[in-house]
Amino acid sequence: MDALDSSHPLWHTPAMRDALTRRDAGSIVRLARRAADVTLADLGQAVGYTAASLSRMERGQQPMRDIELLTRIAGLLGIPPPLLGLAPRHDQAAAASYGRAAPPGIASLGREPIGEEDEDPVRRRKLLARVAGATTSVILTPATATAAPRPSLSGLEDVLLYRNTPALAAPQPTPAAVAAALDAARRDFAACRYDRLARALPGHFALAQALTDTGRPEAGATAVAELYNIATRLCIKLGEDEMSAATADRALTACRGGADVLTTAEAHRMVSSVWRRAQHYTRATDVAVTAAQQLVGRSSDAAVLSAKGNLYATAAYTAGKQGDRYLARDLIAEAGATADQLGHDAVTGGAVFGPSQVILHQISISYLLGDAGTAIEHARRIRPATLPTPERQARYYVDVARAFDRWGKHDRCFNALLAAEKAAPQEVRLGSVRTIAAGLMRHDRHLPGVRAFAVRVGAL
Repeated sequence: MDALDSSHPLWHTPAMRDALTRRDAGSIVRLARRAADVTLADLGQAVGYTAASLSRMERGQQPMRDIELLTRIAGLLGIPPPLLGLAPRHDQAAAASYGRAAPPGIASLGREPIGEEDEDPVRRRKLLARVAGATTSVILTPATATAAPRPSLSGLEDVLLYRNTPALAAPQPTPAAVAAALDAARRDFAACRYDRLARALPGHFALAQALTDTGRPEAGATAVAELYNIATRLCIKLGEDEMSAATADRALTACRGGADVLTTAEAHRMVSSVWRRAQHYTRATDVAVTAAQQLVGRSSDAAVLSAKGNLYATAAYTAGKQGDRYLARDLIAEAGATADQLGHDAVTGGAVFGPSQVILHQISISYLLGDAGTAIEHARRIRPATLPTPERQARYYVDVARAFDRWGKHDRCFNALLAAEKAAPQEVRLGSVRTIAAGLMRHDRHLPGVRAFAVRVGAL
């Protein structure tokens, strides 16, 4: 796919001038795509969208406001980012902001992987080599690197399609056995043991369903719904959007059988996430906000506050994905107010929420809105070692890597990816990391071990 350069006559045509005057991103992309002789099918394959979706966006029938999509299209077609309403890749204002001193108490955070702008280049190379060596012994030996196998969801597919679950050793499971299964599923997800979780889910479903069948319908409904919520989170992590839609629907169906309020709230949060991934942003936001408002006034215990805060944070992320910075700001403020009520990070029923989780969402939202410098400033407020689960730690490092990648700071991006791999190896096998790793391959001469990393995460 050949990108246009700044001398291309396209930029001086009346059609392009008109599109720029109207700030019509769809028309700008269509004109640039045609000038580069790129088909809708080819562009769609490169950015992960169908040709039909891109065609609707180009014709103005569907909003083209996804910051990540616009950024990828701009890079592929050679469109200057500001023409699509994006910040320049090397944002001078962000760079100036990044150079400010860290707030008191977090100065040490900036060293690994977030360094100071005037840090000595030799020191940075030594630091990169040290982190690489500490992460894995094969990082400098690409010949021995192999891609880790992708977690298999075949067992979960059998549950969804055929209601097939393994036979139980005991004919009547106890509530304690079901509680233990739920706790194991939560721990596996929190520790990013996605392969183990995928293997165990069918057995967990068998236990929970049997509890329903033995005269405990409400307890069984809550357990089944919570397992489907966990399954939805797993499918979203692995990019299985069709399966996540099915599991989210099953979770809500189970909730109607008498699941508790908090499990039902989490089911609505998963439905919101599924709608967002289908690009139905307004509907996704409404689902999450409505569910959060239904929790207002119920109680102020940690579990309720966590559920409500996570719903507002999810809605804020969706607004950021839509490019609506004002709605994202208002919703993350609601999440922040809820976190202030809670006062600390808490893990309740497998859900993680608290002040640091609000900052994690602020990092993601800033990235989605094209402001890498602000994303890094938010990242400096967190000590990743204090985040309550490996999944949260790895998510932090991956978001930091995405921000540095957009900022063009490839060594720090790679440094953050290595830290994510050390925190949770299976988290870096996801699609977003593979995309970043593939891009870093252009700089492999300056980033020792990046080729081996790309192999391990499946980018090569």
